Amino acid sequence: MPDGPWIMTQTWHDLLFAHWSIASVELAAKIPAALTLDLYDGEAWVGIVPFHMTNVAPRGVPPLPLVSAFPELNLRTYVHVDGRPGVYFFSLDAGNRLAVAVARTLFHLPYFFARIRVEDRGGVIHYTSERSRKDHGAANLAVTYEPSGSIFRPRQGSLEYFLTERYCLYTVDGGGRAMRLDIHHPPWPLQPATATFHVNTMADPAGIRLPGKAPLLHFVKRQDMVAWPLTAAQSL
Repeated sequence: MPDGPWIMTQTWHDLLFAHWSIASVELAAKIPAALTLDLYDGEAWVGIVPFHMTNVAPRGVPPLPLVSAFPELNLRTYVHVDGRPGVYFFSLDAGNRLAVAVARTLFHLPYFFARIRVEDRGGVIHYTSERSRKDHGAANLAVTYEPSGSIFRPRQGSLEYFLTERYCLYTVDGGGRAMRLDIHHPPWPLQPATATFHVNTMADPAGIRLPGKAPLLHFVKRQDMVAWPLTAAQSL
């Protein structure tokens, strides 16, 4: 973990990791020049991750109604700076206007407000999202998903480890300089999953064409995390 105190806590619920492999030459042009695309066996990966959050609050501040719990939906890929692996977000849709404004201002992250609905119907998650401003791109998702196997911890060196066990995110500031936000959480309690995508245009605004093959799917019931301030990314 980084030196210094963490500044924020979040609890993530009912996550779906849906991953597609994509040719690296296609994806490399989509990320900022300050970041390097991270590959697994020569392939790049794009993930769509719907979930909902509770306990979203600064350190020492109790969670507040209407502010500390809301759904979120990420479109992401995997990068590194000086060999340190992390996540890069093409977009983050959230159902909370205040969270969108704060994240855009303080963390240089591409957050968008979306109308999101999450329902748990007997263990099957029904998730729908519609980005509210069409000038930000018609990014919509309608998916049902559920776990389909036992919990396992990803083995270091495995594809599942590569896709999930990442403890920072990268973005860039207005000058194109790489910035890093460190996080910490227990190892991911992954489960195999099944999912049906009824609508999925999340990658379209980023100019990414998802392949027609079925994605690699994992489910996580709950994950607790803490985060540190955004800092300039530096060599290890």
